[in-house]
Amino acid sequence: MLMSPRQGRRDWEAGEGGSLIGRGVLDEMENEAQHIPFFTKLFTLTQVVGILSVVLVGVWNGYYRKGFAWHSDPVLQFNWHPFLMVLGMVFLYANGALIYRGFRFEKKKKLKILHMVMQLGAFILSIVGLVAVFDFHNRSDIPNMYSLHSWIGLSTVILFACQWLAGLLTFLFPGLRPSVRAAYLPVHQFFGLFIFVGAVVSCLLGLTEKIIFVKIGYSSLPPEGILVNVIGMVLVIFGGLVVYLTSNPKFRRQTTEDEVLLTDTVLE
Repeated sequence: MLMSPRQGRRDWEAGEGGSLIGRGVLDEMENEAQHIPFFTKLFTLTQVVGILSVVLVGVWNGYYRKGFAWHSDPVLQFNWHPFLMVLGMVFLYANGALIYRGFRFEKKKKLKILHMVMQLGAFILSIVGLVAVFDFHNRSDIPNMYSLHSWIGLSTVILFACQWLAGLLTFLFPGLRPSVRAAYLPVHQFFGLFIFVGAVVSCLLGLTEKIIFVKIGYSSLPPEGILVNVIGMVLVIFGGLVVYLTSNPKFRRQTTEDEVLLTDTVLE
């Protein structure tokens, strides 16, 4: 016998037999409103800090490192590497992860697609950044993959590629069993955060390596050295804010009534 929309809503709200979720989830949705103002302020602060990190890296490479180029100047070609890695693997990647919480009232399917596109953009930027540094090394007779920074950085990008492909096949591939998606979701979330932390760590190691490589030095702390240290601190603050926002259960996007009534799992 077909259930009327009114009866379905009543069962959904009351948590009666056969309903998809109970009153406990409704209470969580009501309590969520209490945390939205604090989340909004923290989310805004995170965006400001993230944009600041990208701007500072751009200023560093544009002013102190003499700008950007490609094949015309290998040294200037390298400058694309730190800029694109911070822009893609740190800032854009983080926003792709935060999209479910920053736009909590949008439809889940739309957010899935936007999440996938943003992460693809972050991956493309990181690939261009890798091409820049490998091309610079090859044309300057500098060995590749000689530092801990390069090991962690390349491993993070490779893991990111695997994560993106697995997420695409799991959450956007039609016909996949909901139980499989539900089982993989915690794994996807863990590695998503793990990759972001790896990207921030790699950036910090890269900043230190660059300071030593170009002999800026720490003893006298010239303006460029101070700027690089500030960039590192801003990245640490941004990383901490992103980890807090993505790991705090109080900021988790709650499943809406329409999503529950239209799907056979709250994770769909």
